[in-house]
Amino acid sequence: MIDLKILLMFFITSVLLALSPGPDNLFVMTQAAQQGRKAGLLVTLGLCTGLLFHTAAVTFGLAALFKASATAFTILKFTGAGYLLYLAVLSFRAGTQTGPLAISDHLSSAVLYRRGIIMNITNPKVSIFFLAFLPQFADPAKGHLSSQFLLLGGAFMIATMIVFGAISLLAGVFGEQFRKSAFAQKILNRAAAGIFAGLALKLALAQRG
Repeated sequence: MIDLKILLMFFITSVLLALSPGPDNLFVMTQAAQQGRKAGLLVTLGLCTGLLFHTAAVTFGLAALFKASATAFTILKFTGAGYLLYLAVLSFRAGTQTGPLAISDHLSSAVLYRRGIIMNITNPKVSIFFLAFLPQFADPAKGHLSSQFLLLGGAFMIATMIVFGAISLLAGVFGEQFRKSAFAQKILNRAAAGIFAGLALKLALAQRG
């Protein structure tokens, strides 16, 4: 079993990583600002669920496949980029409707949750990051590596949930002010479309590295 001090160090490191600007927390911030705090929290839950995939990928060796196979990496990253472009189009074409629930009425909890999952699992860079990151805190002398990876992955998910949850709440408050004005809401929708398109481009240009 991993020492408590090592686990605490890993957790603190995970919190700092979650706080650093990146595609996932930017995605959460955009969704919460555009559609409300609940939407941001649901997307966060989806992203954390997607981390189960990446934890399993490291545990069972799938991450090594994405790192070694250019074809697998390319297929997955372009699938993710295509999905982000789809979200960009939806945001750009979104109508305006003032009020506290403005846009969120149009998206079910399942859709928002699924957005988070797809966003996360179609980014092969996350699996490769886990492949490089988790082993640094695991020790074969402390027991089976697979159980240690699962524990570390769980700790990373908790850290991500806390940080991204806070981002959702703050961005949701900011977004509520925009939803009081149809013009401001239109600007927010266009900004969200630009962010999604930028994330798609970044993912499409990602290298295995």
